[in-house]
Amino acid sequence: MSKPTVIFLMGATASGKTDLAMRLCDVLPCDLINVDSAQVYRQLNVGAAKPSLDQLANYPHRLLDVRDPVEVYSVAEFRADALIEIEQIVKQGRIPLLVGGSMMYFKALLDDLADMPEADEQIRQRIAEIAGKEGWPAVHAELAKVDPDMAATIHPNHSQRLSRALEVFYASGKTMTELRQLQQSQLREQFLEKYHVVQFSLALEDRNELHRRINLRFEQMLAEGLIAEVEILRARGDLNKDLPAIRSVGYRQVWEYLDGDYDYDTMVAKGQAATRQLAKRQLTWLRNWPYETVKLDAALEKTLLLEKIQIQLQTN
Repeated sequence: MSKPTVIFLMGATASGKTDLAMRLCDVLPCDLINVDSAQVYRQLNVGAAKPSLDQLANYPHRLLDVRDPVEVYSVAEFRADALIEIEQIVKQGRIPLLVGGSMMYFKALLDDLADMPEADEQIRQRIAEIAGKEGWPAVHAELAKVDPDMAATIHPNHSQRLSRALEVFYASGKTMTELRQLQQSQLREQFLEKYHVVQFSLALEDRNELHRRINLRFEQMLAEGLIAEVEILRARGDLNKDLPAIRSVGYRQVWEYLDGDYDYDTMVAKGQAATRQLAKRQLTWLRNWPYETVKLDAALEKTLLLEKIQIQLQTN
């Protein structure tokens, strides 16, 4: 028997992934699975660019609103949850359609994850103290000494990933790179052995147009109540700007604006710049993606994009 088909629809922010995925559900028996690290959190709606309630009523998304913002949702947890959802959809005779821009989530499904040491709160606290005294770039420099390959993939200010990578080394004596290489060399059932995965990457090649869309979308989010949304999150009292949910693009900038760190115009500029940087990282992931991927031009009409996707699925 042929393997069940799973569709990946990857792409940079503001490229139109969600709209295209919903349109695809109109012509194919697909069920949607969210692959966006901000949309997994409840109460993150406007800034996470979640589909509207009307859209979700017609196009339900699995793995949407599955965590409270105070919680951490790891890549490993996503992989475990996504595998369950994919299996359920396949059993129902339908096609899992995974859509989003969190490329590490997609990679986790394809490559599996190395077994890592469990979290050690004492080690994390030690790393946090270093960061508090010397800054996260100092933590990045420390990681670069022991695991230069991993350090090269992490921004010097990405506190969560830096802390975890250094924590793994302190806890196990092996770097995250070593542990990943070790497990990937072992025989195990691979995702690609079980499913026939057809991958699409949606990107807008015109950077000026991409930046225009990003700037406009951030302004629209503000008009739709992003500041009020962050005010509600702040009022809870149990959240802070260093949590993964609040570090999501847009939320941290508005949070710091409400803290009085800068004025409104600066907040807008920082939010737009952070979104452009996110898009740049996503596009870099897509350019370096090691698996066969069908590239789609986001500037094309949706009807043409749907036709290209359907033709590709028929030929695979």
